[in-house]
Amino acid sequence: MKTTTLAIQHLLAMYAGAILVPLIVGGALNLTSDQLTYLVAIDILMCGVATILQVVRNRFFGIGLPVVLGCTFTAVGPMIAIGDQYGVSAIYGSILVSGLFVILVSRFFGKLVRFFPPVVTGTVVTIIGITLIPVAINNMGGGEGASDFGSIPNLSLAFGTLLFIVVLYRFTKGFARSIAILLGISGGTLAASFMGKVDFSSVSEASFFHMVQPLYFGMPTFQWSAILTMILVAMVSLVESTGVYFALSDMKNKKLEESDLSKGYRAEGLAILLGGFFNAFPYTAFSQNVGLMHMTGVKSRKVIFVMGIMLITLGFIPKIAALTTIIPTPVLGGAMVAMFGMVIAQGIKMLSRVISESPENSMIVACSVGMGLGVTVVPELFAKLPESFQILTSNGIVAGSLTAIVLNILFNMVPDPAKKKVAHLREKSA
Repeated sequence: MKTTTLAIQHLLAMYAGAILVPLIVGGALNLTSDQLTYLVAIDILMCGVATILQVVRNRFFGIGLPVVLGCTFTAVGPMIAIGDQYGVSAIYGSILVSGLFVILVSRFFGKLVRFFPPVVTGTVVTIIGITLIPVAINNMGGGEGASDFGSIPNLSLAFGTLLFIVVLYRFTKGFARSIAILLGISGGTLAASFMGKVDFSSVSEASFFHMVQPLYFGMPTFQWSAILTMILVAMVSLVESTGVYFALSDMKNKKLEESDLSKGYRAEGLAILLGGFFNAFPYTAFSQNVGLMHMTGVKSRKVIFVMGIMLITLGFIPKIAALTTIIPTPVLGGAMVAMFGMVIAQGIKMLSRVISESPENSMIVACSVGMGLGVTVVPELFAKLPESFQILTSNGIVAGSLTAIVLNILFNMVPDPAKKKVAHLREKSA
């Protein structure tokens, strides 16, 4: 009973993050209520499968730590951009290839991490958060193209939800604070129901049980720019997961070997590959569950395994998934401002440690964020360049990320002759 209770706590802590990704992406791509219900259900199920792949350690995959895997918010902006440009099939084509890529590089990724120091990953996370904010603001108004966009009821729900989340975050502690987003969405939806803005038809029409369908949205298609974008997202997610691995290893007093990291990366690659095949999403380690383990002091793999089984079970029950689709768009928008703002805050937190280290790092951040945001706002800037080159410039996240990687190599990895000469003279004088 204690294990089950602890597992439910972990499920609630990650649930908002898990369901928001399909709701945001599905809403942005104008999916039907049936498609959205399936997307949420399969996502919940695959979060459970992905978590179990990581927890159950064997000689091929699984880091053997109480790691919870969920959809990465890093992928939200790129998936919406790919879906708008190439369609849903290209999203899943790029996810499949990125999952295969992660599996192939899992053995060597420990050596590639040096190309993704905090100045690069922090920049990428910041760019992604900034590019997501317009999606949240549109939803606060009722959704792009809504007949009542910006109406008083819509704004009241959006800002009321946001205020409720802020108050919860300010005046609660521990577990209640960790599920502030989930409680805020629930409170906002309840308020919307009294205003007659909640449609329960999707819940009543949804079945109590369904079987998963591979390639539910059709055969995947493959576009180079989409694939490159998703590979970059996967690399950043792996770097984030590496931090979670080491945090948990410290908590468990377990030293991680290079082979352990490789098996952890391989498990994530398998999760991403399966996500693409079953039309779910890319996955990464959830840090909020690490915070919950700190709070409870319970670091058992068994608890996380039971939580994974619960998620899989919920994924077979569309009626529960349909409950999430009744959340009004303004309520979702209010919660998204907080969620995406936290993504930006996380990026800034990562950058705050490195910008002060050198003026070179400041230049890397300045140029990369400027390029990423600029291409997002003015996507036609490179429209007259050859198509092969536009693979790198058609998406602000790709353009900003590649700028950060190249500038980091130039400033921090290529030896500076002037600095080398000064060091040599100092040695000589000593």
